[in-house]
Amino acid sequence: MTRDEILISLRERILSFATSRVSKDLAEDLTQEVLMLLHEKYARVTELTELVPLAFQVLRFKMLDVHRKSLRRGEYNQESVDDLPLANPGDDPATLLDQKQRVDRLLAAVAQLGERCRDLFQLKLEGNSFPEIQTRMGQHSINTIYTWDLRCRKQLLSLMGGTWE
Repeated sequence: MTRDEILISLRERILSFATSRVSKDLAEDLTQEVLMLLHEKYARVTELTELVPLAFQVLRFKMLDVHRKSLRRGEYNQESVDDLPLANPGDDPATLLDQKQRVDRLLAAVAQLGERCRDLFQLKLEGNSFPEIQTRMGQHSINTIYTWDLRCRKQLLSLMGGTWE
């Protein structure tokens, strides 16, 4: 029996042993690694009585190495993503009601503001910067815009009852 024939028959024994200990895919990978190592590093070993124990010793070391790596990476006791429950994408009714009430309070408070404050908030919501708002509102000083903004926010907060929540 040639060395290649011995390795072919040895492959089946190594694969069945590895499959009994780890998953089939991992067992095939480990078997391939063991055979490559035997072929490249231990080419001088030709006797079946020496080759079988050597192959199984290499396989055990490879399996221990895989086990250590999975422990180190935290993969050993991980839960499968398929087993986890799906998250509910919608909010619960209490959250939706709370949000609707806040929006209603905000709209009612904005309706009570003066025209300048409503215009200022509208320009800010459109994404305009303070210098752009200064130009659009026809003011010479940007500090006037900052002051109006502060006063309008304070007035809105007081109309909301002193809190944004």
